[in-house]
Amino acid sequence: MGNRISSLRCKEVVNVCDGARLGYVSDVEIELPGGRVTALLVPGPCRFFGLFGRDSDYLIPWGCIRRIGEDIILVDVPLESAKTPRPRRWS
Repeated sequence: MGNRISSLRCKEVVNVCDGARLGYVSDVEIELPGGRVTALLVPGPCRFFGLFGRDSDYLIPWGCIRRIGEDIILVDVPLESAKTPRPRRWS
């Protein structure tokens, strides 16, 4: 892996459980004050051509990462346990 967290954003996340392509890393969760990365955040898939927002995001715990390659990250995680609801923008 590179020295920068920004290098993760260029990598596609693939689940080895079922071969599903989850998308690209959009953010990371960091434990403070140590600065340790604890999870990767991947936006959920678009609903109905993107008109109705996105489904739940995927929060992939760092321990579920199996391999980080040049352009792909392989994870081993049950998708239902990795889903985290997106915050609503409208009340």
